Parts: sequence; C-alpha cells; structure tokens
Amino acid sequence: MSRQVKNIINISVFLICIALINIAGQNIELEIRGVNAFTFILIVAVLVQVIIFIPSFLLKTEKYYDLVGSLTYITTISFAYFVVEDKTIIDSIIYFYVMIWASRLGIYLFRRVQKDGKDVRFEKAKRHFFWFLQYWMGQALWVCLTACAAIIAILSPEDDSLPVLAMVGMALWITGFTIESVSDYQKRAFRKDNNPSQSFIHTGLWARSRHPNYFGEITLWIGIAVIALNTLTGVEYITLISPVFVYVLLTRMSGINLLESIADERYGDLEEYQRYKRNTPVLIPKLSKDKK
Repeated sequence: MSRQVKNIINISVFLICIALINIAGQNIELEIRGVNAFTFILIVAVLVQVIIFIPSFLLKTEKYYDLVGSLTYITTISFAYFVVEDKTIIDSIIYFYVMIWASRLGIYLFRRVQKDGKDVRFEKAKRHFFWFLQYWMGQALWVCLTACAAIIAILSPEDDSLPVLAMVGMALWITGFTIESVSDYQKRAFRKDNNPSQSFIHTGLWARSRHPNYFGEITLWIGIAVIALNTLTGVEYITLISPVFVYVLLTRMSGINLLESIADERYGDLEEYQRYKRNTPVLIPKLSKDKK
C-alpha cells in the first residue's frame, strides 16, 4: 500500500472518529462563544496540535510532541471544568484525576526525550510533512477519544452525590495510576545505571509484565469511564469507547507492537531475554514471581 493511500485512510479514520464523538456531545446545552461546548473543546484539541506541529516540522524536532499532548489534556479538561457553574463532586474528581495524570506523564515523557535526545518513533517521519502531521493529528484523536467520557461527564448535569459505581471507578483509577507511576519510575531508575541498547529491564513490576505502564494506563482510563458512567445518557454512551481506544492504541498500534519489535531487534540474541518473553505476560501482570 502506497504512503498516499495510507494518508487518505488515516485522515478518513480521523474525521470519522471525530464526527462520531462529536455527535455524542450534541446533547450538551452549555456553549462556549456560541458553539456547543463539547464541539468547541474538540476544535481546541485539534488546533493546538496544528499550531505546534508547524514549528516542530520546520525544526525537524519531536521533543515537544508528548509534552503538547499532555498540555492538550490539561487545556481541554480545564475548558470543560471551568465552563460549568454548578460543579459536583464527580466533576471535581474527574478533573483532578485527569490533571494529575496528564501533568505527571507529560513531565516524565518530556524529561525522557530531553535526556535521550530523540524519540525513535519519529526518526523518519519528522522529515516528511504529511507523515509527521499524521502523528500530530493522531495525538489530537488520542486526546479527544481518550478524554471524551471525562469531558462529557463534567459537562453533563448530575446530582451532587458519590454513588458506589463512582467509588469503584476511583479505586480502579488509583490502582492504574499507581502501577503506571511506579513502573515508569523503575524504568527511569534502571536506565540511570544501564545502557538500554544493551540491557533490558526485567525487575520490579517489569518482572510481572513486559509493559506494566501500559496496563496501568488502560486501568486508570477504565476507572474514569466507570466514574463517568452515572452521568451518561442516550447517545453519550458512545464515549465509553474511551478505554477501548486506549487499549487498541497501546496494544495494536503505536505502543506494544512497536516496542516489542525494537526489543526483539536489540535483545533477540540473548537467552535471558528469550526466557523473559516466555515467562512474562505481555500486558496483564502475573500475580507471582518466577522461582529462581
């Protein structure tokens, strides 16, 4: 398949997905500058990517990509939260959770790319306008699809109470956030004392899953969707695609597949790595460690 055909397919998928989740937000009565609040927030998410993409392409740099992604989460969720006058407990919990997650992840990824000097995902793409643009539009889609349930929940009217289902979602979010944060910390600590091109992390949470950080991220977004569930009605249930999209993105698209391929190329000749792959689940952590 030619790159031109892939470009057309990717753009078409982007537009269809944006249109579908935009439909889910049309029941929202709030407006920002005369525009449906949810539609306005989607537009902001896309515009932020386009604005930062232009200088990034001219400078052929990917160093601000992940940081801008996190800032887009912060911007969109803040628009939703502060446009609502009568905020509820659930509104505040969702806002706080997304802000904490986005801030931590953005800082972590920005520090990582600054230290490494580059991101292998963009080695070739950043030299080609439409190829690089696809990553930025993909990031806009990532933000919109991932945060749609959270944004709709904040914008939707609801009772100022904390139902049991929301508490279950809170527990899931805390669990996922803890796993993601700890696994990222363990990987950063490992890289301080080891050359990642020669050795791989297989201790701590990484001894129980080959990608515990991704498991944590999927879990915390399931938690957000569960918290939001009480506020959704009718077509708004479309936004429950959020954790499904996160799972597909991290396991079938730019996440696990890419990293597994890189790891196989780097460490494929090591018996220790082959044993690690045989004994360690790709995503869902095993409960017990291997006996030595």
